[in-house]
Amino acid sequence: LRTHQWCFILFNVLLFHGLLFGTDLLEEYFLRSLPLPYTDAKTLEIRERAKQLDLDALKANLSSTVSSAATCSHPQVFLLILVCSSPGNRTRRDVIRQTWGNVTDSRGYTVLTLFALGKAASVSTQLQINEESQRHRDIIEGSFMDSPQTQTQKLLMSLEWAVTLCPHARYILKTDEDVFVSVPSLVGYLLSLTQLEDIYIGRVIHQGVPDRDPRSSGFVPPHQYPEEFYPDYCDGRAFAMSQDVARKVFVAAREVPLSVPSDIFVGICAEKAGITPIHSSRFSGEKHISYNPCCYKFIFTSSNMKEDELFKAWKETSDGKDCSL
Repeated sequence: LRTHQWCFILFNVLLFHGLLFGTDLLEEYFLRSLPLPYTDAKTLEIRERAKQLDLDALKANLSSTVSSAATCSHPQVFLLILVCSSPGNRTRRDVIRQTWGNVTDSRGYTVLTLFALGKAASVSTQLQINEESQRHRDIIEGSFMDSPQTQTQKLLMSLEWAVTLCPHARYILKTDEDVFVSVPSLVGYLLSLTQLEDIYIGRVIHQGVPDRDPRSSGFVPPHQYPEEFYPDYCDGRAFAMSQDVARKVFVAAREVPLSVPSDIFVGICAEKAGITPIHSSRFSGEKHISYNPCCYKFIFTSSNMKEDELFKAWKETSDGKDCSL
């Protein structure tokens, strides 16, 4: 009887994990996109221009459009985390600063977390942001007004700042302010990679369809993107890229309309540069992963996190305890 009970428990454990990760593993290993050939002359030109970017000229132009007290002073930043935030959400930024954004070193490698914002519509909010920026020195602020329509501009500004002022950061993680990031888990994965360039990884969206509804906030008119489907791209709530990909996306961006949603914008730029997105089921995409400390030590991100959930997840995943099978 005892043997049967143990067999029953083991079967249920295996069934639970099979249901939890089975679909994602199928996506990861059987639906993985094939590498893009980049024999096209335009693709080769983008890749060559990315190698030869004039950083001094970029710095001169950047200083007039981006305000930032943040610096990338450490000579060997391994992971630069750029959190796209809204001007009025200081409480959320403070929660991130007190939880996973407080990690500055993982496995002996430097981690830097910064916040990307546009200008606030309210004068009082803008004054508070100015004070917050001087106090924490972790805010990158564009000269444009922050709104749902300028999110792609905010992302491009963030990448431009990273390429121009933090060119030695080996990897860049873009994420949203409602996301939990398991920094040690992600750093460990990035350290395990044998491919050092063309890393663009997240939860890959296959055959996304452009929004053709003029009443929708995500409307993309056919003259701006005429194709039936978008190229494969990583869900924008969190994705990582190597420094060379950031440079290639920045160069390719000049030919892609800013009205395209930010994550799709990066996917289109990546395709133009001959970069294939890599799917990982450990990025949650838009999903909120039901909390379990061992699961949260394994995954890279979970979305739609409330502030109390961020504190709980951070406290219980940074306790230094290992998880058993």
